[in-house]
Amino acid sequence: MSPTSVLFASLRRGGRRFSPLLCFHHPRFLSTQLDYPLTHPIYSIWAANTSLGKTLVSAGLSISFLSSAPDRKFVYFKPVQTGFPQDSDSRFVYKKFSEFASLHRPERSVLASNHVLRASASASEELLNRECGSGIVSLGWHEENLVGNAGGLEASELVCKTLYAWREALSPHLVAEKEGARVRDVELLEMLESCLGNGSETWVQKGGRNVDMMCVVETAGGVASPGPSGSLQCDLYRPFRLPAILVGDGKLGGISATISAYETLKLRGYDVVAIVFEDHGLLNEAPLLSYLRDRVPVLVLPPVPQEMSNNLMEWFYQSQDIFNYLQEIMCLASRERLERFHYMTKKAREIFWWPFTQHKLVSEERVTMIDSRCGENFAVHKVKNADSIVQQFDACASWWTQGPDASLQIELARDMGYATSRYGHVMFPENVYEPALECAEILLEGVGKGWASRAYFSDNGSTAIEIALKMALRKFLFDHKVLLENSNGNGADRYIDLKVLALRGSYHGDTLGAMEAQAPSPYTGFYQQPWYTGRGHFLDPPKVSLCRNVWTICLPKNIQPDNANVEDLSFWSRDDIFDKKRDVSSLADVYSSYISQELTENLDPRGFMSIGALIIEPVIQGAGGMEMIDPLFQRILTKECQSRKIPVIFDEVFTGFWRLGRESAAELLSCQPDIACYAKLMTGGVIPLAVTLASEAVFEAFFGDSKLKALLHGHSYSAHALGCTAAVKSMKWFKDCKSNSNLTCDGRLLKELWDENLVQQISLLPAVGRVVVLGTLCAMELQAEGSNAGYASLYAANLIQKLRGDGIYMRPLGNVIYVMCGPCTSPQVCSNILEKIYTRLKDLSEAKIEPLAQTNLV
Repeated sequence: MSPTSVLFASLRRGGRRFSPLLCFHHPRFLSTQLDYPLTHPIYSIWAANTSLGKTLVSAGLSISFLSSAPDRKFVYFKPVQTGFPQDSDSRFVYKKFSEFASLHRPERSVLASNHVLRASASASEELLNRECGSGIVSLGWHEENLVGNAGGLEASELVCKTLYAWREALSPHLVAEKEGARVRDVELLEMLESCLGNGSETWVQKGGRNVDMMCVVETAGGVASPGPSGSLQCDLYRPFRLPAILVGDGKLGGISATISAYETLKLRGYDVVAIVFEDHGLLNEAPLLSYLRDRVPVLVLPPVPQEMSNNLMEWFYQSQDIFNYLQEIMCLASRERLERFHYMTKKAREIFWWPFTQHKLVSEERVTMIDSRCGENFAVHKVKNADSIVQQFDACASWWTQGPDASLQIELARDMGYATSRYGHVMFPENVYEPALECAEILLEGVGKGWASRAYFSDNGSTAIEIALKMALRKFLFDHKVLLENSNGNGADRYIDLKVLALRGSYHGDTLGAMEAQAPSPYTGFYQQPWYTGRGHFLDPPKVSLCRNVWTICLPKNIQPDNANVEDLSFWSRDDIFDKKRDVSSLADVYSSYISQELTENLDPRGFMSIGALIIEPVIQGAGGMEMIDPLFQRILTKECQSRKIPVIFDEVFTGFWRLGRESAAELLSCQPDIACYAKLMTGGVIPLAVTLASEAVFEAFFGDSKLKALLHGHSYSAHALGCTAAVKSMKWFKDCKSNSNLTCDGRLLKELWDENLVQQISLLPAVGRVVVLGTLCAMELQAEGSNAGYASLYAANLIQKLRGDGIYMRPLGNVIYVMCGPCTSPQVCSNILEKIYTRLKDLSEAKIEPLAQTNLV
């Protein structure tokens, strides 16, 4: 085999140049929202173990790519290097390309270079032969070769870079500790991001000619080898999710090691494009191909000569067909990936029917193509000047379901994979299996502690509400002795028209029964639900918000005390709103009188209570506009209903599991329900699961000799093993101080995540009408009137698009915008996000104009 076009680079004697910028690299907080271009193939090179030939593959790819056609550029990055400078993989790639290319002299000049950006002090001292202090030193050291026949402008390049280097040949986490030169994950990632983005256009103009480009990032050791901080490298580089080339093991035992490495990468969401390994005569490729079922190409390289004096030129020559095929696979996969992104954006508008979306208002440019997520960030395909992957913080927590950081995400994937392999799906009635039982036990000892004794599983929040309504109404009939012993259970003897007591502005789901339990709203309008009658009695609740830096209670028209005390309606601190001392305030008397009157008015002519259940979203009404309801009002309402034997349902589908800073929002109300519904964050948002918890007294209302008295409700996937497994992991993770550093010392609540000063400043902006901040939620209502206010408003559309450009993925509720983090989100990340929002809102306030409303974002 003979290369069709071989480039040449030779070592320029005396060409070593030093640009040592000796300084200490001090750690600082950096965002891990990492962007990189899609204008050329960028691949990560992994191995099943150490010393399997990753660097040989990188060198072979550089030779193949640069030899296959003129006017090309190959960039090689080695983020972590130990044993430096005696051992330098980037210099190996640089030298082997030079040696191979020297066999053929190109017509034009060629530039090749090798760089070392940062190194430990001891590694730097050995390289530079000078005292460098300690820690990590910024070097800027490089060597380069320029050679050719024509003497013209260089047309092709090989660029090799080592990002961080340590002197001793140990595992990175050990040598970083030993040499006192630690590097945090976020520093390493942002250094790599900077390198990937610098000069990374597909077509680099060189003397009027177009230069094609390829980039590889070679990891250190095996797939699960530690990085400098101790993080496994498969986790460390996950935010980029670069397509992967896996260097397998052709030796005895290599089949198992290669499959394990492959599965480890797939478990973390990497796309493995090809597996390549050295031939040791054991035909390892046969069982690998059988296992992979032709999903991934398996390439076998010739045996590598073992003689120390061999310069490997003959080996590289013999391997060129394999490397040519490998780089063709990589280039084709990269093109197909990009084509797929563009196709998906276009095709989605043609075949999807998105929820809560007016499709007439969605242009192709408004469609967000999400490639993946890592923890709290989306990786989004963007086309501006060129195609790229940009990261956006998922500030709506993917419809309030998301909470995992990147570490929990991996744990959930691992545990759910185990549950899938162990159980698949098994039916639930009269059966027990470990994930379901453990999930129920954790729920009853957690959010249900002290009141609940039974867990009824379903598939989503809306159906959990339907179940709760069935439970509550039966319990009401049971307590009021309306259930007749001769009842045949078919409804023929039903004679009471029961209503549900609920609050205006509440939202309990989209199924028909759940919609009947909420007041008229855009969700229940004639366009949406022509059957809707609203089988409830709906109260206007008092609302709380931060307005002009003062926490203020806004009373509805039908709750207007004659002499309202100002101190009862305004608070300098949010915590004062939850203080139980308010129970003896004059406002508490007003609430109690109003609620008692409303309940008394709902007696039928015989004096029988026609309200069979109370349902509320504790503290925060989510879909209704992120409204904060006065906890004093909800506490009095709950106790008054329970005193009249009206079962109380807490809809905690949104508010549960630390969303409001407590494991259960019931803790904020200082009272307990009879029934409560949970979903969304319960599983970390990775899979649907819901649960309705009930007290033993509620359960007993269904206990009897006839099956017709049982709760005849169920789902095929009730208590499915995958959902229960995810819930167990998530619930444990969120309430463990070791995994969730946001918990206070007693583990009972989250620390304050939102910068108080920034929140106050936002509340003072003219463009902002009110602010609600609690737990993981920070909501802001934009000052708007008429058609610009309410759920149907498009007032915030232009602002939302700008914030997405700032790296914050948001969806508004009309003119209400909100940002939601997870229970494990760093307060620094929250502050960074809030600063960007404040800047945009400040600009909006100063402009004194309405944002453009040219799109539909719900």
